[in-house]
Amino acid sequence: MLYMKKFLTLICCTIISQVFAQRASDNWDLRHCIEHALEYNISIKQADIQARIAALQAKQAKYNLYPSLNGSTSTGVRFGRSIDPTTNTFSTSQFLYQNFGVNAGVQLYNYGRLKNSILVARFNAEAALADVAKAANDISFNVATYYLQVLAGKEQMKISSVQIAQTLNQYEITKKRVDAGVLPELNLAEVDAQLATDSSNYYASKGNYEQALLSLRALLNLETDVLFGIETPSVDQIPIESFADLQPEAVYALALEYQPQQKANALRIKSAQKGILVYKSSLYPTLNLGGNLSTNFSNSFKKISGGTFLGYSPITGSEPIVSLSNVNYYVQNPLYKVTQTSRDFSQLWEGWGKQLDNNFGQNIGISLSIPIYNNRQARIGIEQAKLNLKSAELQKQQSDLTLRQNIYTAYTNAVTALQKFNAGKKTVESTQKAYDYALKRYEVGLLSSLDLITNQNNLLKAKMQQLSNQYDYVFKMKLLEFYKGKGLKL
Repeated sequence: MLYMKKFLTLICCTIISQVFAQRASDNWDLRHCIEHALEYNISIKQADIQARIAALQAKQAKYNLYPSLNGSTSTGVRFGRSIDPTTNTFSTSQFLYQNFGVNAGVQLYNYGRLKNSILVARFNAEAALADVAKAANDISFNVATYYLQVLAGKEQMKISSVQIAQTLNQYEITKKRVDAGVLPELNLAEVDAQLATDSSNYYASKGNYEQALLSLRALLNLETDVLFGIETPSVDQIPIESFADLQPEAVYALALEYQPQQKANALRIKSAQKGILVYKSSLYPTLNLGGNLSTNFSNSFKKISGGTFLGYSPITGSEPIVSLSNVNYYVQNPLYKVTQTSRDFSQLWEGWGKQLDNNFGQNIGISLSIPIYNNRQARIGIEQAKLNLKSAELQKQQSDLTLRQNIYTAYTNAVTALQKFNAGKKTVESTQKAYDYALKRYEVGLLSSLDLITNQNNLLKAKMQQLSNQYDYVFKMKLLEFYKGKGLKL
């Protein structure tokens, strides 16, 4: 028996030390947990990337209003029969060419296509930001859920440790009375069995606490080597709004205004409305103003280095006739033999600056594009845009209905939780009185140890249940505050 007593005392000390062993510097409050989750959670990072992409698309849509300006140049060698760009004549010799050009253009009229495209992109970007806020809300809600589970598990561990301490005290009293011959050894064995049960209950509570802590750690994306615990605010001191301020219809009205999912739905409806106008613009003419500057250069690989006069072409009778002093003369073509030599690389660029100056050209003009028939692409696009709008409206209706149902369900659950909490108070008070009376009777020998243990177990169950009721009530009230747009605070 002495060995068992020392062993159980050691268990009790170990339990109590484990409950309070976490260093204060390692403990996080709910605000710290939520801030860390918002910074490192992968889902939020993915939503943020999509929001950045949408913002870039909105910026690009805005820049599409501005004129475009592009420059171009090309250099190469042509072979075979082609048109010399500087003389505009056919040539069969190889030659070097180079050209430069600058083009500019701006759209003057397109039935508001660019303006409405900017609005579509802007509304989509704002909706993407609302999606980020929704992801943050969801993560915050999950963090608060696990946080409260950890708190509940921690409090259950404390209750179990107190229960062990009480049972140890009973063990001391019972042992003395057994040694004095007042009680049989059966009573001591029953208290001993109760100590084992209490220890088992404690380790079950400890397992639930550690499991909830692991889930919270995973949600926070914490490495396993990071010391982590949570602050334990008094559940009685957690601020809770009154039911008068959390009526479901009033909460629903505020949720429609503040919940990011509802904001995103409204913005996507606006985007779909403007999308119809974008497609409608395809039915109307487009007017563009444009202009360009251009010049070019070319030079043959061969150059004329000399020539020999070979006489005149023979008279065939078909040549033109020139009359001089009443004498007719046939016009004959002179014949030459041209001598050509190849240019080296530096000679290929002879006259480059002069040609660019002589060939410099400019033009400006207006172009009008009138859609006549395009396989009904514009009409089908308009019908598809209208269906996109209808889909966005239905999505909003479904989301609002779900939100209303969730709020009314949360309100009903909160009322039920409050009723259970109030009823649990009376249960704890009754079982506490019953245990106190049983302990007094046990101390004077009017009650068996088994009956005392039964009362003690009833008190433990009542306290555990009441603790669960209290955290359940706090959580459901915080859920209503969350829908109201107040965030999550403990």
